[in-house]
Amino acid sequence: MTPWVLRLLFANVLMFGLQMLHPAVTEELAFVPWLILGKPWTVITYMFLHGSPTHLLFNMLGLYFFGPHLEAHLGSRQFLMLYFVSGLMAAALSSAFSPFSSIIGASGAVYGVFFGFAYFWPRERIFVWGILPIEARWLVLIMTALSLYGGVGDAGGNIAHFAHLGGFVGGYLYLRFITQRRVAREQSPSIPKATTSDLDRWMKIRREGMHEVNRAELERILDKIKTSGASSLTPGEREFLDRFSE
Repeated sequence: MTPWVLRLLFANVLMFGLQMLHPAVTEELAFVPWLILGKPWTVITYMFLHGSPTHLLFNMLGLYFFGPHLEAHLGSRQFLMLYFVSGLMAAALSSAFSPFSSIIGASGAVYGVFFGFAYFWPRERIFVWGILPIEARWLVLIMTALSLYGGVGDAGGNIAHFAHLGGFVGGYLYLRFITQRRVAREQSPSIPKATTSDLDRWMKIRREGMHEVNRAELERILDKIKTSGASSLTPGEREFLDRFSE
């Protein structure tokens, strides 16, 4: 379990408890697009509300299973940014197609997490209902098709299908942004030299608690420093070391 996944799980469960005790909380914090000028905070607060225990359970299961891998890979700050950008894009897309509907749920943000997992581990097998194996990339495509069908075909009842699509779009746009920024840094001719304090700090990075993917990447970069020197590091590799040595 990673820090922000745990906090998000706790916050969602806590808010659902408040909804059960005080139903007015839902009305005050739900997102209704045409009321946005009077309640601007709802573009954030709606992500922490749910309509039923089942609604909460499925969203939190998705966050629990896919979130830790993604947070460990991206780092907590970028993971949190992806989560909220996906949720905000879900609200934006819902506004375009359902301006008078009340929208609640972490689905859009969690769908962004789904997309992020499939983006970095597209061939990872996921067992739907614990039985049916399917690669992450195909699962995202199927979920996208179902959301399109539900939204355009008006087959979804009270399900905010366009919020789900917005979550995918938000996840894609944010990951594309950080990927392009990393590429631009790696192509930049001005790479600062590593100081002795930088090397000391990098060598002291604690392996305990790191995800195995990040631990392997750390070992690779440190081996590169030993064989080729710190000057051989790319900006992306330096960013990786700096993130985990903070």
